[in-house]
Amino acid sequence: MNELIRLAAARLSAAGLPSPEVDARLLLSHVLDVEPADLATVRVVSPDEQARFECLVARRCNGVPLQHLTGVAYFRYEQLRVGPGVFVPRPETECLVQLVIDWLTARAVERPVVVDLGTGSGAIALALAHETRAKVYAVEASHEAFAYAEQNLAGSGVDLRLGDWSDAFIDLDGTVDVVVSNPPYVPQASRSELPRDVADGDPDMALFAGDDDLDALRSLLPVAKRLLRPGGLLACEHDDSQGESAPELVTQAGFGAVADHKDLAGRPRFVTAVQEWIG
Repeated sequence: MNELIRLAAARLSAAGLPSPEVDARLLLSHVLDVEPADLATVRVVSPDEQARFECLVARRCNGVPLQHLTGVAYFRYEQLRVGPGVFVPRPETECLVQLVIDWLTARAVERPVVVDLGTGSGAIALALAHETRAKVYAVEASHEAFAYAEQNLAGSGVDLRLGDWSDAFIDLDGTVDVVVSNPPYVPQASRSELPRDVADGDPDMALFAGDDDLDALRSLLPVAKRLLRPGGLLACEHDDSQGESAPELVTQAGFGAVADHKDLAGRPRFVTAVQEWIG
């Protein structure tokens, strides 16, 4: 077992992948249908299982995202179905969820209303539905991503809708406590710098924000203004190169208490702001 993992990890390392041993263990546990921690209890790997494992290792070496091979992504306390056509949630976004949870906890709103714009796999919406008392709404424009979100959010109580966020949830205008989003924000000029499994694995519409890397945020802000109640929170992820430009754009849109926050690596990553009171 250890030798099988060692050889696979060596192949993955030679292919330039950043976490070869972790990937090897996850792929083998997927093939054997056991938890990674239980691999040591497996005494025999059949020839068929070994062949399937080696096939997955080869595909991973060719740049197929690990989560597409296993069909699973982990996000906070959630296990999500993912695959081609949907953005794979990242650990950084877990911090965005925590910002929202901390804000709701501090205000002790009995039954807050939260809207997730561009939900993708449903990761943010599902985490907030399970970890808060909020009534959560989510919208996704991609039919492929929406299919995954439907699976992941089934039975969660999240109100999931298919469509563009520009005209979503008109029935909630002025009543929402939190608008949260991880919109596309990668600058087009940075495409060549992305790892192959990201550039080729995640859908372009979930990664890139057009010619202007703030296009998605710019289109999101009037939606948030329309949805939020006075005093409501906007919480949004952005590229680490936008630590000044994203908060400036939010300020220009008329929000108050604009603040930027760092991710797990200490890079500027999230902007929060409050819908100002009118009158």
